[in-house]
Amino acid sequence: MTPDALKRWREKNTYSQSQLASALGVATMTVSRWERGSREVPSFLSLALRALELEGGEKKSRSKKQSKKEGGEK
Repeated sequence: MTPDALKRWREKNTYSQSQLASALGVATMTVSRWERGSREVPSFLSLALRALELEGGEKKSRSKKQSKKEGGEK
């Protein structure tokens, strides 16, 4: 998969870089580096993206308010 193909897939499937990173269990910067071509896109990524298409994935990004509430704000 090329960096451009990854970016097109992400945009077509309405994921932000952060949302895709969360769904894949990687850092947001990793997705950014893959898309910029500064880091090689792993060969297995196309399989992971296919699984996200078929099974869905977490797209919701937490707001600061939600994070504080869930983190046990005192």
